[in-house]
Amino acid sequence: MLLRGLTWLVLFQLLGTAIQALCLPMLPGPIVGLLLLFVYLVWRGEVSAPVQEAASSLLRYLPLLLVPPAVGVMAYVGDIAADFWAIAGALLLSLLASLAFVGWLMQRLIDRQARGEGEA
Repeated sequence: MLLRGLTWLVLFQLLGTAIQALCLPMLPGPIVGLLLLFVYLVWRGEVSAPVQEAASSLLRYLPLLLVPPAVGVMAYVGDIAADFWAIAGALLLSLLASLAFVGWLMQRLIDRQARGEGEA
């Protein structure tokens, strides 16, 4: 059952890579495959048992994916220190824009939910 789920995950990754190579050179293939898998699962309405088992077994190894970025930060600490204020400013601006958008979106969803309950 685990092998069947891993096969589905790899199939969507390969499909995403093929679409990326043919049509979307600006997006990474695995991201395209992940979006295709998401659309497929939403369309299907459920996650099959093999895919769920494969995903949960891979989830244990997720912290290992944080090792390469940490090594990259340590390798380029001089460059990061040289551009610290630009990086901090960009992070602060993106944080403020994200907070404003999430607040606006949450308010819209609350108003939508309140209108839905008032009609029922």
